Amino acid sequence: METVVLKVGGMSCQGCVGSVERVLRAIDGVEHASVSLEQSAATISFDAQRTGLDAFRQAVEAAGFEAG
Repeated sequence: METVVLKVGGMSCQGCVGSVERVLRAIDGVEHASVSLEQSAATISFDAQRTGLDAFRQAVEAAGFEAG
C-alpha cells in the first residue's frame, strides 16, 4: 500500500470535500482517501499495482476541481 498527498484547488466548502472524497474512493485500488479543505489537499492510500497519480488527477479534474 502506498500513500500520496495530492494538492486540490477550487474547493470552498465541506460539500466540495465530500465530492472529492467520493470520486477518489470510487477509483479501483484506492483503500482510503481523506480530503482537507484547510490544506487544499487529499491524502490517498492505494494499491500501486491497480491505480496511481494520473487516475487521481483525472478524477478530481472531472469533478470540477484542480489537481496538482
